[in-house]
Amino acid sequence: MSTPAPAPAALPGAVQAAVGAILDRKGRDVQVLDLRGLCNATDFFVIATGTSDAHVRGLAHGVLEQLDRLGQHAHHIEGVETGRWALLDFVDVVVHLFHPEQRSFYQLERLWSDAPAHALGSG
Repeated sequence: MSTPAPAPAALPGAVQAAVGAILDRKGRDVQVLDLRGLCNATDFFVIATGTSDAHVRGLAHGVLEQLDRLGQHAHHIEGVETGRWALLDFVDVVVHLFHPEQRSFYQLERLWSDAPAHALGSG
């Protein structure tokens, strides 16, 4: 079972910006997993669902634009063109944007169930 996560205001600016971009574009079921101390590759996962391939692509472009405004540039991007699972790697923050079926299949929240989690949007 996930443990409580810090309040949204306590999350780093890049995490808040990514979440804001997702919520502005009607992303669903937004979760932030705090992986500090659990994963050497990143500090946070931001996970959200889009309702269609086009929606996932739109969410990805929104996150990229918002973080670019903050001077944060993705070091690695995968899957945006297909819209099934977009991965945006900003090193300290990795954003996973899923089509509903892919999110259900990969179950990242279950895989990282030891991480403190914070639900920031539902739908």
